[in-house]
Amino acid sequence: MTPPSVSVPPDEPAQVRSRLDALGLDGIFDVHTHFLPERMLEKVWAYFDSAGPLTGRPWPIAYRHSEEGRLRALRELGVRHFSALTYPHKPGMAAWLNEWGAEFAADKPDCLHSATFYPEPGAGDYVREAVAAGAQIFKAHVQVGDYDPNSPLLDPVWEALSELRTPLVIHSGHGPAPGRFTGPEGLETLLARYPDLVLIVAHMGLPDYSRSLDLVEKYDGVHLDTTMAFTAFTEQNTPFPIEDLPRLRALGDRILFGSDFPNIPYPYLEAVDGVIGLGLGDEWTRGVLYGNAARLFRLT
Repeated sequence: MTPPSVSVPPDEPAQVRSRLDALGLDGIFDVHTHFLPERMLEKVWAYFDSAGPLTGRPWPIAYRHSEEGRLRALRELGVRHFSALTYPHKPGMAAWLNEWGAEFAADKPDCLHSATFYPEPGAGDYVREAVAAGAQIFKAHVQVGDYDPNSPLLDPVWEALSELRTPLVIHSGHGPAPGRFTGPEGLETLLARYPDLVLIVAHMGLPDYSRSLDLVEKYDGVHLDTTMAFTAFTEQNTPFPIEDLPRLRALGDRILFGSDFPNIPYPYLEAVDGVIGLGLGDEWTRGVLYGNAARLFRLT
């Protein structure tokens, strides 16, 4: 069976460049992109192709290229910094993925050195080892990992990340399909316990946008990434509430651009246009597309 495909405009890089030129931006800082070991990526793509229960709907892969092709595509789109977020779905994977992530980023100065973890004995130790080795960003995927973010096995991880102030992208929301431990309650409990965490809530916390904005207002270290939000694909089922646009604008310095590249079912341009199309002003948009992440990761 041939996997479904996405029509990407042949002049997409030029179209993105025209948007950036109009904003006076040299490029994009994308905090939410995925690079994985090839065999693992093939399994992820096979899952998306089958429209598995965690996706909730058909999900064609827009950028089904080789690793070299994916890197080239991102750079041609004007992405100046990106991540290589990995995530384990069972014990015994995270330390190996962290080794792979360090090797992947070693010769790519535009890639954030990315790492991950799983609730298992020793997780706090290998998280500290990863940071000592240069890890700049972590990824936690509550839905795929199927774990409680408040598991006692993760306490050493949260203690380490709170102390070290290392940013973490966390997919903890119910979208695109709920899991046993997804939803805002787990994140609210976690932050009440570890208020100094530097968290980047993936997908704006969809569909619980308002409660995610509540956390940004309450905790200085909480950020939201725009991954898949504001696109037609997402707005169809889980639209961002219009009444929260003033709050989104006011909290603009803690909103970061993310795409989920390469595993998106539409062209990258749509993610960029989704942010621009909110109409919250050029300064706000420049911050989201580049400046806020550059400041967070000290890459200004």
